[in-house]
Amino acid sequence: MNQTLQQLKERKSVRVFTDAPIKPEAVSAILESAVNAPTAGNQQLYTIINVTAPRLKAQLAESCDNQPFIATAPLVLVFCADCRKWYHAFREYGCQPRKPGVGDLMLAVSDANIAAQNAVVAAQSLGIGSCYIGDIMENAEQQRQLLNLPAYVFPAAMLVFGYPTAGQLERQKPPRSDLQHIVHENGYRDMDAEELKQMLSVKTGARAFEDWIEAFCNRKYNSDFSREMTRSVQVFLEDFQA
Repeated sequence: MNQTLQQLKERKSVRVFTDAPIKPEAVSAILESAVNAPTAGNQQLYTIINVTAPRLKAQLAESCDNQPFIATAPLVLVFCADCRKWYHAFREYGCQPRKPGVGDLMLAVSDANIAAQNAVVAAQSLGIGSCYIGDIMENAEQQRQLLNLPAYVFPAAMLVFGYPTAGQLERQKPPRSDLQHIVHENGYRDMDAEELKQMLSVKTGARAFEDWIEAFCNRKYNSDFSREMTRSVQVFLEDFQA
């Protein structure tokens, strides 16, 4: 297995960082890798916000489900799906553009997340850990105010970076489901109850499957933060349905 494949397989989320700063050349390498990601029509339908102000990091730590490690991360990047800049460019230079729609947003979210993953891979190659913060999609009104997000700009992903502690390096990566359940050939197929159980059982640890899946459903799918994320996304979608 070559080095890139090995790093992709070993990469895991890191939530505890050492005090070592990330040097400017490493930050530049991460950002350059992000902007060289695949992009729809070479449009780069995203804007990356590099959060450097300690107070703003602390506010984001609070607004993103009270996760203190965000405030102390050496590098914090917010990847925004940006349907605004092209729309404004078209209008500024005499075109007659329609208003951005939901399809444009979906494409921009895809672009933003591809760029984010390029940043993750680049960081991993430099020995720098990372963690996606999905909670950036919650608390829409507050995130808009904190990051000065205008209409047609959606915070698709936030990433925090830093050098992992020894404990984080030694921590076992959570297991992934087998390919046979994830990769479907020539079309989608519904899995029956038994195959669904086989697919998910790798994640249960020592717990009985039925106990684990009920607890997971309540902790994640039915949680307050999951409901808030849906509400917040609907707030952002209002821009694209006007």
